[in-house]
Amino acid sequence: MILVTGGAGLVGRELIAQLLAKGEAVTAIYHKTALPAFNSPLLTALQCDILDVVGLEALMQGIDKVYHCAALVNFTPSRKQELYKINVEGTANVVNAALQASVKKILHVSSVAALGRIRKNEVVNENMQWTPGTSNSNYGQSKYLGEMEVWRGAGEGLEAVVVNPSIILGPGNWNSGSAQMFKSVYDGFPWYSEGVTGFVDVRDVAKAMIELMDSDISGERFILSAHNRTYKEVFELIAKAFGKKAPHKKVTPLLAALVWRLEKIKSLFNGKAPLVTKETAETALVQVKYDNSKLKKFLPGFEYRLIEDTVQYTCEQLLKQNG
Repeated sequence: MILVTGGAGLVGRELIAQLLAKGEAVTAIYHKTALPAFNSPLLTALQCDILDVVGLEALMQGIDKVYHCAALVNFTPSRKQELYKINVEGTANVVNAALQASVKKILHVSSVAALGRIRKNEVVNENMQWTPGTSNSNYGQSKYLGEMEVWRGAGEGLEAVVVNPSIILGPGNWNSGSAQMFKSVYDGFPWYSEGVTGFVDVRDVAKAMIELMDSDISGERFILSAHNRTYKEVFELIAKAFGKKAPHKKVTPLLAALVWRLEKIKSLFNGKAPLVTKETAETALVQVKYDNSKLKKFLPGFEYRLIEDTVQYTCEQLLKQNG
C-alpha cells in the first residue's frame, strides 16, 4: 500500500495519476482542497492534516511506501510561522508516523531552495546545503529543515530518498503556484526578468519519484531539473503557445526593489497578500544553474521532456480548464 500526502497539489495529482495507471493501490490525503475525480477503485482519498498526529498514525498502518508531497509554498513574510509549522513540524509528524508504523520507504519532495540557490559563478548540485548566505528565503530554510527531519528518520532506520525539484511546470490552478506565470502572460503582463533558473515538467517529476521509490536507492537526494533557462525565454514560449504578445519590458534591480515596496504598502491597506515580495523580487533576478547529472547516473534510462513540449502541453490543459 502507498500513501501520498498533499494529494490535491500539482505534484500529488500527477503522481496519483501515474501510480493508478500502474495498477497501484493508493491512499491519498489532502488538507482543504479535495482531490479531482480519478474514478478508480484503487484510490482512497481522505482529508487529513499533516499536523494531526493521531490521524497520521492511524492512516499509516499497513502502508509500505510514503510519498510526502504536502508542503506550503509561500514567500509572504506574515506567513513565516505557518511555513515552518507545515514544512518542518508537519514533515516531522509524517516521519514519526512512518517510523512507528514500520513503513519501508519514504520519498520526500523538497526543493532546490533547500540547497541554497544564491551562488555566484557556481552550478548548484546535491552536495550543497542551505545557509543564510546562500538564501534570501524563509521557504528555503523551511524546506532545508524539513529535509533534516527526513534524514533523522533515516538515521532511525527508515529508507529515505529526497528530491529537489526546480520550478515545476504543469496545469495546476493558474491563480497560484508556478501556473501563475502562465496566467500572467495570458493576461498580457508586460514585464520580464533575465534571471536564470531551472524548470521541470510535473510529469517528469512524478515519473522520477516513482522510479526512485521502486528502486533500491536510499539515503540519497536528487535535483530534478530539466533545463536552465531565463524567465524571458520561458515567458516567450508561453506567449507563443497562447498566441499572446510576449512580455517586452525588462525588470531592473531598481524597479524590482520599488515594486515589492509598493506591494507591501498596498497590502497594508487592502489586507491581501502582496503579489510581489522582497524574496520573490530578488529571486527573479538571480542567475542560477542546476546540475541534473546525478539522477541520470542512478537512473540511466531516464529522460526529461523538452521545455517546449512542457509549455505547449501546460498551455493546452490550462485553456481547457479555464475556458
